[in-house]
Amino acid sequence: MTALATRQADFMASLLDDERALPPDWTARHAAGLDIYRNNYRSALVEALRATFERTERLVGDESFARAAAHHLITWPPSGWTLDLAGQGFAETCEELFANDPEVAELAWLEWSMHLAFVARDAEPLGTEQFLQQASTFGEEDWTKLRLAFMPGIALRDLRHDLKALWSSLAETGEEGEVTLLAEPATCIVWREGERPVFINVSTAEGRALSAMMSGATYGETCEELLASEGEQAVELAGSMLRRWLHEGLVERLDQ
Repeated sequence: MTALATRQADFMASLLDDERALPPDWTARHAAGLDIYRNNYRSALVEALRATFERTERLVGDESFARAAAHHLITWPPSGWTLDLAGQGFAETCEELFANDPEVAELAWLEWSMHLAFVARDAEPLGTEQFLQQASTFGEEDWTKLRLAFMPGIALRDLRHDLKALWSSLAETGEEGEVTLLAEPATCIVWREGERPVFINVSTAEGRALSAMMSGATYGETCEELLASEGEQAVELAGSMLRRWLHEGLVERLDQ
């Protein structure tokens, strides 16, 4: 490592750690300058988190959010070139700090996933009619081996809380969040519809199926897993989930 690289690494470490000893050749003027720079640096990052996690801040309150943001920036210092990525790992930070209020981490995950979906690369979804045209000559083996390429920016997470109600209740500043448990766990799917990030809840069985196919599983392999876990309902679920993915614009193309 060059002398410049070493100096830069030391400066960054001092920026993140208030207790770190300063270089021996630094004067009081250098220390005062670092304090100003450190404050500006942290303020900019906290404001970036506020902009990304607006509803999470409304849910937990300004002071709690500020403490969580400061903790996150110390334990997860950003390493990317853009402030857009400062929120990486914030949902995990909320999971740790708000362990007794798991809806906080779920909401933070949703806001972060919608943020990433918004900046995902542009792509055109495969419409239902296009899919039917391409699949019109499929035989049984073709359906079994079918793989799908999905739209960029899709994210999945299993939830225990009704994030749709919570999201709506926190739309305006000053409103109290509506925290409601779902009757049974569900999988939340986040993606971008045109220029707008959106989300829906589906069954955890469908969530597992989507996750498997996004990871490269064939339709046949996915149907076998559904049959093992869902029994006689698997056939109906396999058809309905494929129709939903096409209707909602989750599929980019056939990946044959």
